[in-house]
Amino acid sequence: MHSPLGPLTLFAEDGFLIALVYGDYGDYDDLPLFRQAVRQLEEYFAGQRQTFSLPLRPEGTAFQRRVWQSLCEIPYGKTISYRDLAVRVGSPRAFQAVGQANGRNPLPILIPCHRVIAADGTLGGYSSGVERKNFLLRLEGAALMEIPSSRRMRKRGVRAW
Repeated sequence: MHSPLGPLTLFAEDGFLIALVYGDYGDYDDLPLFRQAVRQLEEYFAGQRQTFSLPLRPEGTAFQRRVWQSLCEIPYGKTISYRDLAVRVGSPRAFQAVGQANGRNPLPILIPCHRVIAADGTLGGYSSGVERKNFLLRLEGAALMEIPSSRRMRKRGVRAW
């Protein structure tokens, strides 16, 4: 499907969406599930949808699935830190592992991993590019910290622009 972020490709198995990837990886089968997903994504990008009601089955470890479930509980237009997400999943010291699980989310947008930001209010990383993360958060009206592009912030050896 075409989106404001470029082409998106959906993958399904046994009636569940298992992956959404940025890029064009071929034509869709004309399945009701794909038509429903495309419609809901188009509504989301048009600002007419805040939640998705699609059958999802992301494949991952039990810890990753717990993180991804918690991501689905972050309200539209809101952000939380990786540290806060670690607390939510019951592993308060595992914020780096939570960040890794977040980055391995096979269903971005549908499972809103873009709503997790660094503790200092900067965007942090995004497996599909910080520009896409910024677009999605602005689409949702999230309050974001403005950082002049020429200023670098250093905190604990991490650079943010």
